[in-house]
Amino acid sequence: MSKRQRLCALSLVLMVTFSVPAYGWGNVGHMAVAFVAYQKLTPAARNRVDTLVRLNPKFNAWQAMIPAGTSAARRRMMLFMIAATWADQIKGDGEHTADGTHNGNRLPTDGTADRNTGYTDTAMHKYWHFVDRPFSRDGTPLQEPPVPNAETQIDALRQVLASTETAALKSYDLVWLMHLVGDVHQPLHATARFTSTQPEGDDGGNGVKLCSLPCKNNLHSFWDGLPGSADDVKASIAPAIAYGQSLAAAPAASVNKLNTSIWITESFDATKSSVYKTPIGAGPGPFTITTTYRNAARNLARQRVALAGARLARILNNELTLP
Repeated sequence: MSKRQRLCALSLVLMVTFSVPAYGWGNVGHMAVAFVAYQKLTPAARNRVDTLVRLNPKFNAWQAMIPAGTSAARRRMMLFMIAATWADQIKGDGEHTADGTHNGNRLPTDGTADRNTGYTDTAMHKYWHFVDRPFSRDGTPLQEPPVPNAETQIDALRQVLASTETAALKSYDLVWLMHLVGDVHQPLHATARFTSTQPEGDDGGNGVKLCSLPCKNNLHSFWDGLPGSADDVKASIAPAIAYGQSLAAAPAASVNKLNTSIWITESFDATKSSVYKTPIGAGPGPFTITTTYRNAARNLARQRVALAGARLARILNNELTLP
């Protein structure tokens, strides 16, 4: 066995042992979704979301991330963008716990998985970030995604935002909704592939290794990073704005499709046709990404981010109320 093969084999073992689902679009992608949405909000909706974002416990820390001299209007937009990353920020803040099994990526069994009580809830609810609809090309038995998941929670959050619930709860639900709308437009947050070599599924591509000396990446994280990456939330603001500004407008007919199940189906279909394709073969890999694959993936990611932002704006314009 060559040195390269040994490195890949060792990395594959570590991946299978320790792999956990990745975070959805990275900070740049989630903030770009929010940037697109903010441009399309009505003045009334902007005032409402600005008010709710201020109620987040991290708001003061977010304000410190805004460059000095930023205008008031642009400052509010950036704070809205940062808020879209809150559901990932809590995974490393030391204040929230990974409820459930598999490092919190599987549902807890104590009946708290779907609770929606606001910022007093210190559970990470990692299992809200995805809904792994299953498929197989070799006849491997499928496992349906557990409930709650991203699909059920988006619908629940929308109901609260359209209700007369308190502003505090709506603030919590707003930042979750902003994040989850972005998540489910990332194809691998809506899919799990089952194969004879991975009969329990591949965790939305987290179990598919990519290798380029050394093997250190996986298919899910590759797709997460397509809009770009930065060291932290603060450093992601400028590239997220630039990325959002570069996107073509999503087709109106697609934007008008506000049924969450349709979004999941779109991502699921895109995964089967555009993610699990050459050079991604059956099983855990490792596989090497080609230039053709990378370019096609980037184009699809751009379409999905633009569509997520436009749909988020449509929801907030049409459904968000203040008590």
